[in-house]
Amino acid sequence: MLIGLVGRIGSGKGTVAEVLNNFNFNFVVFSDVISEEAKKRMIEVNRENLQNLGDQVRREEGGGAWVKKILEKIDLNNDYVFDGLRNPGEIKELRKTGKFFLIYIDCLQDIRFNRVKKSSNPKNPKTWEEFLIAEKRDAGINQPEYGQQVDKCIEMADFIIPNNLNIDNLKEKILNILNKIKLKC
Repeated sequence: MLIGLVGRIGSGKGTVAEVLNNFNFNFVVFSDVISEEAKKRMIEVNRENLQNLGDQVRREEGGGAWVKKILEKIDLNNDYVFDGLRNPGEIKELRKTGKFFLIYIDCLQDIRFNRVKKSSNPKNPKTWEEFLIAEKRDAGINQPEYGQQVDKCIEMADFIIPNNLNIDNLKEKILNILNKIKLKC
């Protein structure tokens, strides 16, 4: 089974991925894969550079380019959670496997900003203005088709998890979705 996570910055995608990892899902983080490529190309690893490299590869190789690279390296007989899908081409490529479900992690903007502010991740924005700029780019506003298109990805979701409460509430919602997915498989 392959599960993809989509959501706006700070929505809790990483937390959902960690919970799924505890259920023996292997963890694939798109920004980690792009970071590896950036290091090979001697590009400084920061949010903007990773977005630019991600866009460049999708422009040159197609919307599903990063997924194709990942699928070459994994065993589809195992369960995987993909954190940080940003382009509809990635979702379309994963759907070709016949084993893919997309979950949208939703969360209120002020909660997301507070999470991002508290994060120790140096790639994350630190101010409200930086947060809004990152959110706008991720959403796909004024972005090319091969760019960040989170809002279009959200429209493709099979399931939605509102993540405005606590971790126990989140875990319960994840378990409910896993049960629904198992019924479909």
